[in-house]
Amino acid sequence: MDIFQKALNNVVIFDGAMGTQLQEKGMKTGECPEYLNISQPEMIYDIHLSYLEAGADIIETNTFGANRIKLKAYNMSEDVSFIIAKAVSIAKRASNGKPVALSIGPIGELMKPYGKLTFEEAYDVFKEVAIAGEISGADIALIETMSDILEAKAAILAVKENTNLKIICTMTFQEDGRTLMGSDPVTAIISLQGLSLDAVGVNCSTGPDKMIDVVRKMSKVAHIPIIAQPNAGMPYIKDGKTVYNVSPEEFAKYSKKLVENGASIVGGCCGTTPEHIKKLKEYVKDIKLLRNTNIYTAVSSNTKTVFIGGSNPICIIGERINPTGKKKLSAAIKEGDINLVIEEAMAQQKAGSNVLDVNIGVPGINEEKMMPLIVSEIQNVSDLPLQIDSNDIKAIEKAVRIIRGKPIINSVNAQEKSLREVLPIVKKYGTCVIGLAMGNEGLPKNAEDRLENAKKIIKAALKIGIPKEDIIIDCIALTVSSEQTAAMETLKAIKLIKSELHVNTTIGLSNVSYGLPEGKFINSAFLAMAVSYGLDAVILNPNNDLTMDILHASMVLTAKDKRCENYIKRFKKEDNSHISSPHYDDTDKPQLLYKNILEGKKSDIDKLVLDILSKEAEPLNIIDNIVIPALKEVGDRYDKGVYFLPQLLSSAEVVQRAFKIIKDKLPRGTESRGKIILATVEGDIHDIGKNIVKVLLESYGYEVIDLGKDVKAEVILEKVKEINPLLVGLSALMTTTLFNMEKTIKILRQSSKVKIMVGGAALTEEYAYKIGADFYGANAQDAVRIADEVLKAKYL
Repeated sequence: MDIFQKALNNVVIFDGAMGTQLQEKGMKTGECPEYLNISQPEMIYDIHLSYLEAGADIIETNTFGANRIKLKAYNMSEDVSFIIAKAVSIAKRASNGKPVALSIGPIGELMKPYGKLTFEEAYDVFKEVAIAGEISGADIALIETMSDILEAKAAILAVKENTNLKIICTMTFQEDGRTLMGSDPVTAIISLQGLSLDAVGVNCSTGPDKMIDVVRKMSKVAHIPIIAQPNAGMPYIKDGKTVYNVSPEEFAKYSKKLVENGASIVGGCCGTTPEHIKKLKEYVKDIKLLRNTNIYTAVSSNTKTVFIGGSNPICIIGERINPTGKKKLSAAIKEGDINLVIEEAMAQQKAGSNVLDVNIGVPGINEEKMMPLIVSEIQNVSDLPLQIDSNDIKAIEKAVRIIRGKPIINSVNAQEKSLREVLPIVKKYGTCVIGLAMGNEGLPKNAEDRLENAKKIIKAALKIGIPKEDIIIDCIALTVSSEQTAAMETLKAIKLIKSELHVNTTIGLSNVSYGLPEGKFINSAFLAMAVSYGLDAVILNPNNDLTMDILHASMVLTAKDKRCENYIKRFKKEDNSHISSPHYDDTDKPQLLYKNILEGKKSDIDKLVLDILSKEAEPLNIIDNIVIPALKEVGDRYDKGVYFLPQLLSSAEVVQRAFKIIKDKLPRGTESRGKIILATVEGDIHDIGKNIVKVLLESYGYEVIDLGKDVKAEVILEKVKEINPLLVGLSALMTTTLFNMEKTIKILRQSSKVKIMVGGAALTEEYAYKIGADFYGANAQDAVRIADEVLKAKYL
């Protein structure tokens, strides 16, 4: 029986930790785990065998870090294919016919725009791993411990487009219930499961007790099996070794709750042993699985999910990123200036849009090249899901490929050419799609014509495996100035299509009033009528207050706005205070700089800072009165869960660009608030966390001396003696390197009084202080607070 078919009715057992077992068997700190496939194959074989004997249905290869970037960090001369072939061969020899999953971990670098790694580079790295795994005989690709939806997407597509392997993808979540890049469990599932995955879920992150809520949330929206692989609690050092605080018995009890809350594939991650897996199997073997039968339509960005239809409020799709009839916007797009596009995106978000339509169809531009660039920039400043609107099929695919989240494609119609070109892209990338209810006859005359065209679209979509809930039918609002009965035919079509085809509906609102004066009144009245007929989404100009006011009133009257919450929120004085900034006068350059930092807008920042400086503003005053207060507000929003890491990094990047200009004008000796040394400790080649801290500290005016990764304690001490820094920041991701962090702190303490902060996924606050650190930073924002605290204490 196919293991994923089995997971529909029975619990499937994965194995446990590889790294923990390697450490137990003598792997040295800093040694490359994947090299042991070559140097000690029998050790790896024995670990696999122990998990199989404990009851595992699937075993994972020892290839978590076997990609060209991580192997280069270990100075490995062996190529990726050779190491993977060895690893798969060992696992296959041990498996006795049971499935072997090729472990594919994250690359270890941030993706653009927050790092240097491009989507194409990530794709190529994962492609090399996937092909080597399939050739070697792996059965499943296990893409695991992902923190970024886009990196996960690159890995999934690399496997999907180059192999026939089954695919599982797991994300890792922090204690706040979100990934490092800010995705919540629901958004992660919505964004990824449509990419033809066989299972999706969560691994590492936490112990099984704290993973229950993540799995429960996933189970509400997942339509494929959920996998859960928790750690055996949190690590600590005992007698010079890393150990975990959750026993096999306790692990099994909590893992049983994971299954009861929706997981059908369970195993272990860091700290788990064959004993944990054996006990787990005993506890879950007879549990009746929970099945999700919810049918819903949803789209997502990196951090937000929007549900469409049913009892949900009308989905407002902002139409303003469209050059049609907008000479200024058309000219800007043609010149490659995306400032106006970003302004429109932000304005529509503040006005109440739930989704942003992106149309850059200007004659003469290379839309295939520009669309992905613009989409990336919009996602850099807005957390709304996107709707990709283009007649260029290549531009559509290039855009949806690199989107963080699940977008809508606008649109497909009932003509054979359109169905043939658009629907395969919808299927491949798991997007939603607007189905324009028109066919070969052109614009439909009546509701019945719209119904027949909608049927053709849905039939073609279902035939290739697109679920009905991912189809939103545009019932086509035609102008009443030329055909006054057209509006009523559209309304009839909404009701007819919903009742007969059971799909969600939308309209493009502005068409109905074309050619008539004061179109806002026609639009608003028609929209209120359409809501009463069951409309689920509307494409409109959200900046029109009358239309938006009427829409919110209509949702109250049709019970779409539960407890009138959105209506009340709209008309309260402080409405949208958590998203909107105060009113800014765009002629006031200091205010504009503050706003751009807050919103992460990089465009023209150099010119803006120079304009402020030209008005004889003191450079230090700009830092103290604009830059630092703006960053403080960004930090406050991050603390409140309104902003996430992408917004934090975007604002930091704006400030870094501003600082480059300001530094040239600073008096000598005031170039830096203080020097801070950062390093990932010896044996650890992971530096994502350290790099994020570096970006943020530099944005606050600190001079960061980054010693890199796998740094010996003696090298750090030497640099401390050389520059006498304000602070030293040490990072460790791997539990196997925690001992080296403790060793580094001891060596620094012997010869220096420098303050030390520590951080990393493997640490807890309790452990940080136990090994002698002065400060524990759970995230980059904490690191800034610590630096500010040390700086303040220095001058007291």
